[in-house]
Amino acid sequence: MKDIRLLVLDVDGTLTDGKIYMGAEGEVCKAFSIKDGLGLRLMADSGVTLAILTGRESRIVQNRAAELKIPHVIQNVQNKPEALRRLCQELSIPLEETGFVGDDLIDLEAMRLCGLSACPCDAAKEVKAQADFVSELPGGSGAVRQFVECYLEERGLWAPLAARRFGVKL
Repeated sequence: MKDIRLLVLDVDGTLTDGKIYMGAEGEVCKAFSIKDGLGLRLMADSGVTLAILTGRESRIVQNRAAELKIPHVIQNVQNKPEALRRLCQELSIPLEETGFVGDDLIDLEAMRLCGLSACPCDAAKEVKAQADFVSELPGGSGAVRQFVECYLEERGLWAPLAARRFGVKL
């Protein structure tokens, strides 16, 4: 896997199982994997900047991003490649040094722009065919964690970061 300085994440179908629970007043809840969250904290500890780029707008996503200290949250995006280019320009990070984790057709062009791409096992077939890394796990069930763990292990960082953050020896 190529080195990256920025990891951009889709939400629905990637950080969640893709289900949207709606009541009479609109969106009620989303389910996030705590394992994905731990992995993302270790990814940030490694020096990789995290960002969310999602086609929907949700206060729930804003809350989860705040909890995980994800500094860049861009919601209600209709053109992900354009939004991705703007974000990379603002952060002065080349697209080649950016990773993207997505699951569906709206993510495909943004994934193709990046130096590294990943998806859950239940992603659209076109996305899986394009991805550099296809998790064995579905969206919202640890797929992002598996990608992060593989990425950090490949660099010899997983165990040291876990030890520093949690005081555990792996």
